[in-house]
Amino acid sequence: MLFLIIALSWFFSYLLEEKLIFWIGIIISLIMSIFSYWFSDKIIISMVKAKLIEKKDNPEVYRLVENLCLTAGLPLPKIYILNEAQPNAFATGRNPQNSIIVITRGLLEKLDRTELEGVIAHELSHIGNRDVLLASAVVILAGAISLLSDHFLRTSSWRRRDGNSKNHQAPVFLILGTIAAFLAPLAASLIRLAISRKREFLADASGALLTRYPEGLARALEKISSDPNSLKVASSATSHLYISNPFKGNQAKSWFVKLFMTHPPVEERIRVLRGMKF
Repeated sequence: MLFLIIALSWFFSYLLEEKLIFWIGIIISLIMSIFSYWFSDKIIISMVKAKLIEKKDNPEVYRLVENLCLTAGLPLPKIYILNEAQPNAFATGRNPQNSIIVITRGLLEKLDRTELEGVIAHELSHIGNRDVLLASAVVILAGAISLLSDHFLRTSSWRRRDGNSKNHQAPVFLILGTIAAFLAPLAASLIRLAISRKREFLADASGALLTRYPEGLARALEKISSDPNSLKVASSATSHLYISNPFKGNQAKSWFVKLFMTHPPVEERIRVLRGMKF
């Protein structure tokens, strides 16, 4: 990501003869990303309309989360219940001290204790591995690339219409710059999605290490992926948060489609979990 930003900033600055392109994009993307990072938990909870619960509301779930937090050395997160039939869960929050776990009603109804423990351990691993922080950093870089590309396209288009361009570079360089401006945001998105998939594998492994029983999470993933219920509150903006893709029937097998998947194939995750030895 950093290499891509540096290369593009130099190339666009060279073509447009504007040294401030990169810095303007970085400043704007930093302001937007820091705001979204600081308030991400509140924004996401308002989007999915989950309900905060206390220990008296569901003592069993609270005890399970408390025990896993003690084992992992993490502070107890706030626990929310999402009134949806599809079994699923996600974690969010800018750091372990301000973390949240959201569990659907379907997850509590359809999973046994060891399976539920595997799912919660996975989500706690996301918190412990600082995946929200990493995701925010990637968003900052991807945002900078998008702003940089957009500024180049707008500026070069305005200069061509105005006829006052001072740039004497060969037309082939301008053509290459335009192609780069279109392809750079796509490349940044592919990198971001690849990182998201790798972090899911890491959370699976960390969660299995936490419970010492990878079969529990493997069985949970089987039930979650085979459940036919749709998740009404799911959107493209939040789908990457869930332990399993909340959209049903959209996980094609081709390598091209896999490039744009926010999660690794469930079959591959289950195979890796069942191949773990303790």
